[in-house]
Amino acid sequence: MATDLTGRHFLKEEDFTAEEFHHLVDLAARLKAAKRDRAEERMLTGRNLALVFEKTSTRTRCAFEVAAADQGASTTYLDPAGSQIGHKESVRDTARVLGRMFDGIEYRGNGHEVVEELAAHAGVPVWNGLSDLWHPTQMLADVLTMSEYSAKPLTDISYAYLGDARYNTGNSLLVTGALLGMDVSIVAPEALWPQAWVVALAHRFAAASGARINLTEDVAVGVRGADFVHTDVWVSMGEPQEIWDERIALLAPYAVTMDVMRATGNPDARFMHCLPAFHDLGTAVAREVHARHGLTSLEVTDEVFESPRSVVFDQAENRMHTIKALLVATLAGA
Repeated sequence: MATDLTGRHFLKEEDFTAEEFHHLVDLAARLKAAKRDRAEERMLTGRNLALVFEKTSTRTRCAFEVAAADQGASTTYLDPAGSQIGHKESVRDTARVLGRMFDGIEYRGNGHEVVEELAAHAGVPVWNGLSDLWHPTQMLADVLTMSEYSAKPLTDISYAYLGDARYNTGNSLLVTGALLGMDVSIVAPEALWPQAWVVALAHRFAAASGARINLTEDVAVGVRGADFVHTDVWVSMGEPQEIWDERIALLAPYAVTMDVMRATGNPDARFMHCLPAFHDLGTAVAREVHARHGLTSLEVTDEVFESPRSVVFDQAENRMHTIKALLVATLAGA
């Protein structure tokens, strides 16, 4: 039976079944090949998309804009100061206004309840570009990237996530792997594991899919046999300095080094990161951390980041191809 996602929202991974998720990844691979071969068919000509960003971004914004342009759609970017959402106008009212003018709405911000409320009232598809709880469009890119770098079926792929797993990336990697029947390890101090309800959701999916789920504080145990090692930034901009100090001390043993990659026991293990990454002193934040802590990197060393094991830029490119698939599937029914 053909998969029809027309008019559907994508706010969190559980919004789609495993079969629907596979459909999007397969569609993204086909669209990627068509773009490479300059044979892409435009299926969104005349469509208009609103991109609402309460948190700034490089990859998410560019991915949506390029994907839309490739498919013939127009975009309107509303930056953190570019709309009245939640300030002078309620989320509900904003949703009803944007839904009258646009064919679809992307939202990237903090509270997940905002994107849920947009979806409840917009009357058009709403896509979560990132919230505090979930990062579903990143998961599409991650799964496409893993499928490109492994000859195994997804159900045989094993991956580990190292770092602070309490928020969007950790939650989404855990639940996505469970939904798709993969082998997932969360490797972090227990205080930084996903919340109990997220773990319970993952176990519920795993019971149906056959996924293997492991949460551990032991790096060697967590990465053993992994095909892919994921991480993310340890701290967010705007957090107090004392939080940075505490988080860095807590997570230092979980930095992805070449020793960690070797501990997988898999010479083909790849490194993944949704970016941006603090792997050198190329940013003002990294230099500030270096001055305070003497560290030249945080969550991943430059040796790993710049090595042949790293697939982070393929992963970044795949944001665009998978977001394009999401737009085409939910707006044109492809």
